[in-house]
Amino acid sequence: MSLPRLAEWLGPAVGTVDDGPDAVDGPRRWWAGPLDVEGLALGSVRAAVSAFRLLTGERGLAVSAAQVAGAFGSQEYLRVDGRTPQMFAPLSRWFRAADGWVRLHGNYPHHVLALREVYGVSEPEELVRILRDRTAAEIESAVDAAGGIAAGLRTPGDWLSSPAGQAVAAEPWISWRFGASGSSPPVGPGLSGVRVLDLTRVIAGPTGTRLLAQLGADVLRVDPPHRPEILAQHLDTGAGKRSVVADLGDPGTRSRVEDLLGAADVVVTGYRPGALDRWGLGEEALRERHPHLVVVVLDAYGRQGPWAGRRGFDSIVQAATGIGHVYGGEVGGSWRPGALPVQALDHATGYGMAAAAMALLLRRTRDGAGSAHLSLARTAHVLLQLPPVSGATRQLSVTTQQTHSPHGLLDHAVGPITRDGVPVPLGVPGRYGAADLSW
Repeated sequence: MSLPRLAEWLGPAVGTVDDGPDAVDGPRRWWAGPLDVEGLALGSVRAAVSAFRLLTGERGLAVSAAQVAGAFGSQEYLRVDGRTPQMFAPLSRWFRAADGWVRLHGNYPHHVLALREVYGVSEPEELVRILRDRTAAEIESAVDAAGGIAAGLRTPGDWLSSPAGQAVAAEPWISWRFGASGSSPPVGPGLSGVRVLDLTRVIAGPTGTRLLAQLGADVLRVDPPHRPEILAQHLDTGAGKRSVVADLGDPGTRSRVEDLLGAADVVVTGYRPGALDRWGLGEEALRERHPHLVVVVLDAYGRQGPWAGRRGFDSIVQAATGIGHVYGGEVGGSWRPGALPVQALDHATGYGMAAAAMALLLRRTRDGAGSAHLSLARTAHVLLQLPPVSGATRQLSVTTQQTHSPHGLLDHAVGPITRDGVPVPLGVPGRYGAADLSW
């Protein structure tokens, strides 16, 4: 079966591109379901490999279906000292509304506080009683206004006909802004010598920077002290990176970050649009002060339209864009919305971000640095628009490994790529927040 050619989205940055490895090691289908999640997964990883090949000239990387399946489902395979960490909190689930369904997200304490602010309660059973008397639109608007995260269930047609859906559809999967003429030395071997400042959270952005670290980049992730990352999330996506907690509200810290920017090659951001502007870390400000920087920006719903400033995670975007409706079905005698077999929007967007960063590094050697933008919602559009695939699914044997970390013994899936037939090693996730704010 053919594979989606997501590497074609790199064309505006690098010209004609190859489509990554000529073949994939393993089967084409392994997750049962109505959408081509496998195609999205394989296509996004192949796009990243294509960009790496163009940047470095190395041809030895290949894509393994079993490793891609493990990487996209990495949370399923993670164990810490033999224990399965909790990834989804009780509030991160579907709730019935008066006119349908709504998806909430409560993995982070500040999002739980937002729900309590709106409804006076934050226990799932109490919310079940309250939300069933309110429409999905009322719920998502009230929760969003309070700083929380919610989305009513839509069909794909309803989403695409809405102003928000039309705004997302008008953007490419990867949108580009290019800098003035200039040149920088080529990188390599691998991404050796490339410095990446990681200002992302949760899964998508950290997945992309984890791949850059896996390929040799020096990645430093910075988190705010008042909103630390979930430890299991750090252990899942922090391999090979250094982690620091720093208060950008402190002038001395901002000065040190400015020094980091001056010596960095890539900045990857993953906060809600405008959230970093007050620290001078928005896309335009970064490009103006540091024209040598490659900047890759992630958000939930794109740059334009009525939802451009909304918060969103993979599961929430699935609800809003209609994927939850596509995967719905009869459960216990009644219809319920469903979900993708893995958080594919997060992971595919992350590999797209890594591909964009490498494509822009290549362009920088000839024409100067530029920036790229991706959104979870636009990745949802890509998935919904992929042609259906047929054929039997095959079970895969996912490759896992054990790694000693400062937080315990980790069992985890290996990364999605091989070099000369051997999985490319993942580094060790360091102790959360313990690194220095320096290269």
